Amino acid sequence: MFVSYVLAKVRSYLRYRETVRELSVLSDRELDDLGISRFQIESIAREHATA
Repeated sequence: MFVSYVLAKVRSYLRYRETVRELSVLSDRELDDLGISRFQIESIAREHATA
């Protein structure tokens, strides 16, 4: 059970990092088209990782 918990946390962190990386490479204009400000990237990635 503990191993499953740790693996779930690792997967969640990897999803978070991937989302941050993908959104960070977008230009400000592309982010604006998506309705996202650059300062929101981390919070959006956190929401995505826990979903």
